[in-house]
Amino acid sequence: MQQSNSAVKRVLVGMGTCGLAAGAGQLLDALRAGVAEHSLAVEVGITGCLGNCHAEPVLLVEHDDGSRHHYGNVSKARLEQLLAGHLRDGQALEKLLYHPEQHDDPEGRFYQKQVAIVSRKFGHIDPEQLGDYRAHGGYRALQMALDAGPESVLQTILDSGLRGRGGAGFSTGKKWAFAQRAQGEQKVVICNADEGDPGAFMDRSTLESDPHSVLEGMLICGFVIGAQRGYIYCRAEYPLAIARLRIAIAQAEAAGLLGESVLGSAFSFRIKIKEGAGAFVCGEETALIASIEGRRGMPRPRPPYPAQRGLHALPTNINNVETFANIPWIVEHGAQAFAALGTATSKGTKVFALAGRIKRGGLVEVPMGITVREIVEDIGGGSDSGLPIKAVQLGGPSGGCIPESLFDTHVDYEEVNRTGAIMGSGGMVVMDQSSCMVDIARYFLEFTQNESCGKCTFCRVGTKRMLEILERICDGRAVMADLALLEELADRVGRASLCGLGQTAPNPVLTTLRYFRDEYLSHIQDHFCPAGRCRSLCTFTITDACTGCMLCVRACPTQAIQGTRKQLHVIDTQQCISCGACRDVCRFGAVEVRPHPRFSSGVDA
Repeated sequence: MQQSNSAVKRVLVGMGTCGLAAGAGQLLDALRAGVAEHSLAVEVGITGCLGNCHAEPVLLVEHDDGSRHHYGNVSKARLEQLLAGHLRDGQALEKLLYHPEQHDDPEGRFYQKQVAIVSRKFGHIDPEQLGDYRAHGGYRALQMALDAGPESVLQTILDSGLRGRGGAGFSTGKKWAFAQRAQGEQKVVICNADEGDPGAFMDRSTLESDPHSVLEGMLICGFVIGAQRGYIYCRAEYPLAIARLRIAIAQAEAAGLLGESVLGSAFSFRIKIKEGAGAFVCGEETALIASIEGRRGMPRPRPPYPAQRGLHALPTNINNVETFANIPWIVEHGAQAFAALGTATSKGTKVFALAGRIKRGGLVEVPMGITVREIVEDIGGGSDSGLPIKAVQLGGPSGGCIPESLFDTHVDYEEVNRTGAIMGSGGMVVMDQSSCMVDIARYFLEFTQNESCGKCTFCRVGTKRMLEILERICDGRAVMADLALLEELADRVGRASLCGLGQTAPNPVLTTLRYFRDEYLSHIQDHFCPAGRCRSLCTFTITDACTGCMLCVRACPTQAIQGTRKQLHVIDTQQCISCGACRDVCRFGAVEVRPHPRFSSGVDA
């Protein structure tokens, strides 16, 4: 960010869900009060997520000459310094700046390898102001599309190589072409915003930060395929995203961008929001359609595909939030500009939600072809615990665990698939050495088993039987025959389930068995969880390395740790519940995990 001697024009507070959770609402109130108190001629506004969720709450200062300054972790004390300093005299406070462009700054490397297409307006616009979006080129692509005609735009999307960002990675242009060629006087466009993966927040952040880009992408799609109406299916757990979508739709309608005669043309298009109840299975296209129609969200066999017979039996095109958000940029900049990014088969950029045991978590947008290691280590900064990173869960409950040894895998649909994982919609959960991979597989399978609609037997019953085996392994009650049965069930559930939920549910199990089989064997043969996460198999003890810092005493939920400051502490095994909280907070490696006495003494569970 460049320095400036010009006056401060505007101050923006990041008001996405991540910022609000960190206190951005209170920061905005305090900022407005402070500007009034200091009689500063400064405009105060909001913006969305800047991606660096690890630095929330964030504040952006814009000058008359266009220069910008970025502050992170803005506390009440820091705000007072900014009010008395930068906002008053126009000089940035260097020691408080978040340096996103200084590559020698550890935090600056967060943005170094990112390329913004979907996130290009994040932090630059107020998501609740249509004027801001249009001032930054918004709806210019829509006008270009109307001028060029449907066939020209369709060819642009085909030539760009854009693949659907919802997980399957099917060609967006081909999908549009199927819907365009389908017979029917009425057609429908649906935006799938039913983001439900644990640890994923890509679509939510996009809708909160730049809702008009999604509307514009849907409008262009509707124009190309000949649709007259669209739906945004968004889960009700995203109240801020829904609120900003409603504002954006109302503003677009008032401006002649939605509704009858869009931008004075013969094209008419309307968009409605359908709130989902949070069923993970409704991310599947046919289940989503059933939900919009007022039926229980359950998938149906395909064909016919939605492009042939979708919502209310009309030809229907469904893409997810990120896919639609790419469309205006591609139309405006051309197919070749997009295709120049990425790999031979995976073009453009991909947005990931970087979460888990990571130092710089947040929303990242990277060019396809970057390695997992570059995302985790260069952008994310590595482990936040100080322990080595063990694996990354890519693709959510439908994905798989990629071990650290494969972190040089390129982010490419085919290359990721070869590891046993999938790209998915973009969830990336980082795990360090304290994570038990058997417990991780159990967690994700429990999620998919709970979310199964129950329609097909292999998914409904098969995932239940798999979960029971994993629970036995984590409790120390399994035998080696269970491992063979688990693998057999995983194969059959994956091959015979009706929809993608059941077909991919075994992935976390299969990848952990493939890369971390030794942990399964330790649980079954040795009745021990090396990571110390499976409570039935572990006990904890404090070694002579204890410094008596008292951190473990304060962290223990059952008051099982005894000791005074600067003296060796002791764990009362009768009160200890083996939760591992003491080990998690110990900074001296003084807490060891050992096999549970009932197994080490030869007594069976």
